[in-house]
Amino acid sequence: MSEAPGRARRIRALIVKESLQVARDPSSFVVAIVLPALLLFLFGFGISFDAARLKIGLVIEEPTSAARDFATALTNTPYFAVRESTDRRAFVDDLSAGKINGIITLPGDFSERLARGDTAAIQLVTDGSDPNTASLTTGYVQGAWQAWRTQRAVGADRRAGGVDVEPRFWFNPELESRRFLVPGSISLIQMMIGALLTALVVSREWERGTIEALLATPVGVVEFIIGKLVPNFVLGMIAMTVCVLASVFVFDIPLRGSFLALTLFTAAFLGVALGIGLLISTVARTQFLASQLAMLAAFLPGLYFSGFLFEIAAMPKPLQWFSVIVPAKYYVRGLQTIFLAGDIPAVLLPTGGVLVLMSAILFALTARNTKQRLD
Repeated sequence: MSEAPGRARRIRALIVKESLQVARDPSSFVVAIVLPALLLFLFGFGISFDAARLKIGLVIEEPTSAARDFATALTNTPYFAVRESTDRRAFVDDLSAGKINGIITLPGDFSERLARGDTAAIQLVTDGSDPNTASLTTGYVQGAWQAWRTQRAVGADRRAGGVDVEPRFWFNPELESRRFLVPGSISLIQMMIGALLTALVVSREWERGTIEALLATPVGVVEFIIGKLVPNFVLGMIAMTVCVLASVFVFDIPLRGSFLALTLFTAAFLGVALGIGLLISTVARTQFLASQLAMLAAFLPGLYFSGFLFEIAAMPKPLQWFSVIVPAKYYVRGLQTIFLAGDIPAVLLPTGGVLVLMSAILFALTARNTKQRLD
């Protein structure tokens, strides 16, 4: 009976000590405040997969009414900045120099080929040295071309009793890349606070020799782990709240799910991140080594294999298999669901269960390794 109050006092003292250490250390401020803010604003304002005024050279060899109609439709879209000419050679040098993103050519027999239903009635030339921009330009030009043809044919189709297909985009009707980039960046922030900061603060104690002082106290492994976890867990939850407020009020990201579901899901992921950081601290005795291991084991896999920047289905099979053990993959999927779709148990329960299982495994490994080192 007398052991419980003593254990509670030791845990409370460790939490206070760790909290003061985090508050006084400049590197903790950088990792917990400065870097998350930079990441959030980078993905919110600096990175976008949306087309914004793609520069197009439009060559009209024969200015027929159909050609002028398509040119007007292309110019009136918010995605293109169009320059016109009757000779493609006027744009070749600009395409080579990167001043324009593509050249669209409407041949002299454009109207005749259009009447025949020829799908190759226009030609698009892009700069293949930049595959991402070339693919983006091709996709938007194809979309504008199909939309124009559909608009021309819709009247005839309705008179003939045809089917009018009207596409609808659920969850992100504006198709803004910011709406899935910003929630994805929150996963990197949580991983950075949980894994990197925890690994640094523990390895710093090994460098300073304060771990040895713990050997002369009755502090147990569980108490040691709790003392390290609680301050960083609270810090991570505060960062999550700030990120959510910034996402909703600064970046205009809708939060269609509940804040309670977001909090519980983030707590499960923070458990994984903290477990990774503590596990790293059991093998790294220097802050430099701890930071490198945290980047390799937590941050980089979360950046490349979480699915919010790169499509996992397009990766080679071995990398797809590797992504199964990346915690950020499940957190990003849950975050995007909560923000854009709402509280969907069919998504949140399985992914949350995986995160809880990962946390349990990591804490078990950490407890075993910590006991071995303290002994």
